[in-house]
Amino acid sequence: MSEARILIVDDEPIARENLEHILRREGYITVCAENGEAAIRQLERREFDLVMTDLRMQPVDGLAVLRAVKQLYPATEVIILTGYATVNSAVEAMQLGAYHYVPKPYNIEEVRTLVRQAMEKRLLRLEVGELRRRLEERQDVPLMIGNSREMETLKKTIEQIAPTDCSVLIQGETGTGKELVAKTIHRLSPRSANRFLAFNCAALSGDLLANELFGHEKEAFTGARGIKQGLLEAAHGGTILLDEIGDMPPAMQVKLLRVLQERNLMRVGGTEEIPIDIRVLAATNKDLKEEVKQGNFRQDLYYRLNVIHLIVPRLADRREDILLLSLHFLRKIAEAQGKQVEAIADDVLDILLSYPFPGNVRELENIMERAVALAQGKTIEVHHLPPDLQRMAHKLQRPRREFKTLEENEQEHIAWVLEQVDGNKTRAAEILGIDRVSLWRKLKRYHMD
Repeated sequence: MSEARILIVDDEPIARENLEHILRREGYITVCAENGEAAIRQLERREFDLVMTDLRMQPVDGLAVLRAVKQLYPATEVIILTGYATVNSAVEAMQLGAYHYVPKPYNIEEVRTLVRQAMEKRLLRLEVGELRRRLEERQDVPLMIGNSREMETLKKTIEQIAPTDCSVLIQGETGTGKELVAKTIHRLSPRSANRFLAFNCAALSGDLLANELFGHEKEAFTGARGIKQGLLEAAHGGTILLDEIGDMPPAMQVKLLRVLQERNLMRVGGTEEIPIDIRVLAATNKDLKEEVKQGNFRQDLYYRLNVIHLIVPRLADRREDILLLSLHFLRKIAEAQGKQVEAIADDVLDILLSYPFPGNVRELENIMERAVALAQGKTIEVHHLPPDLQRMAHKLQRPRREFKTLEENEQEHIAWVLEQVDGNKTRAAEILGIDRVSLWRKLKRYHMD
């Protein structure tokens, strides 16, 4: 952000000139104001990326400049410089939103570092603001349903990394929504206007896999009647998701690593390098770090893919999202099927909230699709669920067993044994493993004689 515009405010000409000299050498565009009033006039004309202001000035001081900046441009950072540093003024400046408070005389290297960090913070704030705006408008951004702590953390991380061009490794169980995460990253990235392609690395092996990813030249093999563009080439300018990357054969791992390193590829049967510009996202349900230890996955490829590591939580780990997801799928599927199904019965929700969901979100969607298809009225009932979930209804409706004392259990057991032997106390004592006198005493104590 070396082309950023910085406003320098100081009523001492030498201080202004020194700071301006330092910042211009770093490549920043600088504008100077000789006092607080002049600074506010400059702010009314244009926005700055950073304002560096002295604290003590007359009649408008640095805190007044700070307030004006935050009122006009909340994303603009402010650094306070002062030769009269006090704890109170520092605290007040930070409370008003100053990025930093620097006593004079300052260290030049410290100022350079602070300016760079302030610029990075502003850039990040602007990017996050833009991403939030796009998320709110839902401009073709896939909908990631969930308000759980795990999902909120995941969504915030996606907002931060989407504008970058780094590789991302997405790990999660089957059905958790790894491809949805990848699509969201793509839609929020600068590549969103270009293609997003997804390929399952476990679907093919050997030459077929190479042919799909790299394409082939005419007559590269029997039946190759023309040139075929591979998926990596087809995704030029966009994003490719390599799903189930952990199942990619070792030979193909070597070829992929070379593509990621060199940013060019060679079609099967070709002799010329083809440059490609793609962002690579990879997804897996395996622990690739463990796969590397076991020698099943190349370590250098792992590090190339694992620049950012995202873990998509299991549905069982975010149960508070089950109701939200169920209603989302209900509306979406009912609309697609043209049915007026609008509600989910309470006992159905009880079952869904108790079910472990080994198939994660994908399984929940399948359950709701079946239920909507079978529903005759406006409400999803228990008998619309799969048989294994219907059986859960009986368990959930079964009354809880009451807790009883040892004496109460003993009394019930003695009564049951006596009933089985038609009141024969001698036989009952033998079954209970006690003598007849002990049984008589127990009957006396429990008033069963």
